[in-house]
Amino acid sequence: MKCKITCIPGDGIGPEIVAEAKKVLCKVAEKYGHEMQFKDILMGGASIDVHGVPLTDEAIEDCKNADAVLMGSIGGNTSTSPWYKLPPERRPEAGLLKLRKALNLFANLRPAYLYEELAAACPLKEEISKAGFDMMIMRELTGGLYFGERKTVEENGVRKAIDTLTYDENEIRRIAIKGFEIARKRRNKVTSVDKANVLDSSRLWRAVVNEVAKDYPDVTLEHMLVDNCAMQLVKDPAQFDVILTENMFGDILSDEASMVTGSIGMLSSASLNDSKFGLYEPSHGSAPDIAGMDIANPIATILSASMMLRYSFNLDKEADAIDQAVKKVLEDGIRTVDIMSEGMKQVGCKEMGDRIVERI
Repeated sequence: MKCKITCIPGDGIGPEIVAEAKKVLCKVAEKYGHEMQFKDILMGGASIDVHGVPLTDEAIEDCKNADAVLMGSIGGNTSTSPWYKLPPERRPEAGLLKLRKALNLFANLRPAYLYEELAAACPLKEEISKAGFDMMIMRELTGGLYFGERKTVEENGVRKAIDTLTYDENEIRRIAIKGFEIARKRRNKVTSVDKANVLDSSRLWRAVVNEVAKDYPDVTLEHMLVDNCAMQLVKDPAQFDVILTENMFGDILSDEASMVTGSIGMLSSASLNDSKFGLYEPSHGSAPDIAGMDIANPIATILSASMMLRYSFNLDKEADAIDQAVKKVLEDGIRTVDIMSEGMKQVGCKEMGDRIVERI
């Protein structure tokens, strides 16, 4: 198979971790008889430095012309970088929001999996972590509060800020369908998270999810209020399979879930549209303080590349090979600094990529 991939190295550690993911993908292509075609483009601060904007129209077209997009990370230090002295619409993160909208990437998948080899890094009590957990957070990505109308006004001498949370039933239905479909590939359980005791948008969310559930009688559905879900993630994470939720709740809950794994440097993500097309990126940020030091953990980006093979190219065997290679590296005691523990062998970003390649 020929895989046409647009790569966005981005800012900070982005170029380093994307380079290792490419290395792994090339090894997979060599072993299984595929062809990887990569094209690098600029986005975020790197694009601002060259083009004055975080994302150009040409870059969007390059993404649209690919089969999938692999991204590193974007942004910099918000307190010192000149990028954050620009208007909000010209800052690095604005490019990512624009790209998600342009590519209609409405479904964000963020797995949170506790590797047995990293259980000691889990901040939860041992009696909780020993049960392990393996969940997928399905976050609606292009609607809700982050994309609603917003303004700041002054009324009677008092400043007032307004943010609007809006969802229509079609936006809810399409993410719900994705959630149930993913559950069928896993353990056939969906936990739909909302705030239906307070918000009209959540009451509509719950109603539409119930309607979609009728088409998936083999999938168990439960509803959970977002505050309860936040508590349950640290009390009993093993209970979750697929967590289905709206944009802001998903943003918060997925970060919480990532940290109970012990390191956000281990967690991949995918953002999908109605087709097989997706944008794949690590869940962590650009870590500008360690950029260029060869100490970043590339595993989240490598696992994102695995998700790309699985969801955009239907190459499950090849994705499994990457996942197993990562697991074998951990079993062999090889660690980057963020997951390092006593008795393990510490390696840098490039060497971690090499070690994973050796095990494919």
